[in-house]
Amino acid sequence: QVQLVESGGGLVQPGGPLRLSCAASGIVISIYAMDWYRQAPGKQRELVATITSGGFTNYADFVKGRFTISRDNAKNSVYLQMNSLKPEDTAVYYCSVVRVIRYWGQGTQVTVSS
Repeated sequence: QVQLVESGGGLVQPGGPLRLSCAASGIVISIYAMDWYRQAPGKQRELVATITSGGFTNYADFVKGRFTISRDNAKNSVYLQMNSLKPEDTAVYYCSVVRVIRYWGQGTQVTVSS
C-alpha cells in the first residue's frame, strides 16, 4: 500500500525557516513527480511546489524564491525547505504523488506566528 508520511512541521516565528520531510513507502518514487500542497482552515487545498522525476521544479507564485522542493530517491523521500516564512503560510502541508490515482500523506501542521 502506498503510504506518505510528512514530518517537520511546528511553530515558527515570521521570517524563520522550517524543513518538511515526506517519507514514502509502497511506491518507488524515483519515477514519479512529487508534490507539496497546503490547506489553511476554511480554504481550498492549493499546490505549493512540484518536482518531476527528472528533477525539474515548479512553484506557486506565493512561495517562489522562499521555498525549495528537493528529492532523495535513495531515501525514497521528498523535502520542502521553507525560508522567510510569513503568517499566511500557516496551513497543513501535504505530500502527494499520482500513480493512477492521487495519494496523500496525513499532513503536518505549520504555524507561523510571533
